[in-house]
Amino acid sequence: MKKPFVTKQQVEEIVKTYPTPFHIYDEKGIVNNAKAVYEAFSWNKGFKEYFAVKATPNPVLMGILKELGCGFDCSSKTELMLSEAIGASGDDIMFSSNDTPADEFIYADKIGAIINLDDFTHIEFLEKTIGKIPETISCRFNPGGVFQMSNGIMDNPGDSKYGMTKEQLFEAFKILKSKGAKNFGIHAFLASNTVTNEYYPTLAGQLFELAVELAKETGAHISFINLSGGVGIPYKPDQEGNDIAEIGKGVHEQYDKILVPAGMGDVSIFTEMGRFMMAPYGALVTKAIHEKHIYKEYIGVDACAVNLMRPAMYGAYHHITVLGKEDAPLECTYDVTGSLCENNDKFAIERKLPKIEMGDYLFIHDTGAHGFAMGYNYNGKLKSAELLLKADGSVKLIRRAETARDYFATFDCLDVAKKLDQIMEKEGI
Repeated sequence: MKKPFVTKQQVEEIVKTYPTPFHIYDEKGIVNNAKAVYEAFSWNKGFKEYFAVKATPNPVLMGILKELGCGFDCSSKTELMLSEAIGASGDDIMFSSNDTPADEFIYADKIGAIINLDDFTHIEFLEKTIGKIPETISCRFNPGGVFQMSNGIMDNPGDSKYGMTKEQLFEAFKILKSKGAKNFGIHAFLASNTVTNEYYPTLAGQLFELAVELAKETGAHISFINLSGGVGIPYKPDQEGNDIAEIGKGVHEQYDKILVPAGMGDVSIFTEMGRFMMAPYGALVTKAIHEKHIYKEYIGVDACAVNLMRPAMYGAYHHITVLGKEDAPLECTYDVTGSLCENNDKFAIERKLPKIEMGDYLFIHDTGAHGFAMGYNYNGKLKSAELLLKADGSVKLIRRAETARDYFATFDCLDVAKKLDQIMEKEGI
């Protein structure tokens, strides 16, 4: 059973200052989860979680994780800049991108980030761009085919645009070593949102064996292995979540079985768990403002896919709790919709929920990762505020809601801009 981390009474108080819709994050949950991750991998002296900034690019939330020892996985220049702005630098930052513009490699090198090369051709491109090969470098591996575990096929790396083949990886290590690289990393992401304790240990076993082969054949010193992300969360209430302690134990067993006997017991383990680190500790709170009775029963809310596009984009399930009606019978079947001019703008389809009255607050679970971050401005809709529910129960604004001025700010048409200023002044914006 999924339980909201705020009550109806708390939301009624919050909306006096910050109207719906808004994303809200649970500081206590974030902190406790991050501590559990570090405890699970405490057996590895060099362990570091590089939080995937793309999941939730908010400096306040990133700052909480930084205080707990996390680094940051970045995939663009702006994410690098954001990480630098909150005090991260050097090997606190991992730069994993693809189809990378030259200026992004330049900036990553400038701040000392660990660069993770996605493609074999990027070796020459990087060297021409920054004039050298860094002493510490990582390469992304794609084994091709399908990624399979005991419970079946998990994903299809062979259909993915990311990473190098095994042959390319071996050649890349040789070339990079000849050009001055001294410390090497291996990175791989083979499945998304896995809800099984088996994923990381299985992936780790494959990468550890690969690392032993690479070290023997190329003579490269492999200093870290990055298991990337892929550890998921149970979006549906009947799913059992991952046990990070068991996952850490499983990786430890593979480490002792494969790396230690090969004399590689000093290899650091890195992770990049954006979803696992943040998703359950964020929610979209929205208000029911319309109901419609045609061929189906509809509830219209004041949020839309601009605020959370995962359901519209790929039919993702997000559980919904009607605040104040947590124990009420699920006697109605609704499509819960936003106001975009797109029929896929739905947070739920034929969902069993308690009877919803206009003005009820809906708590849409698990939006802490890839929720606000994937927002956009279709139909001229504006992004919501982000709030932090602090451990002491107080609420802090950590990103204000967008205004019409933000939306119009990039127009470069003086006559229209002047007219818009006049309109916004009349509207008090």
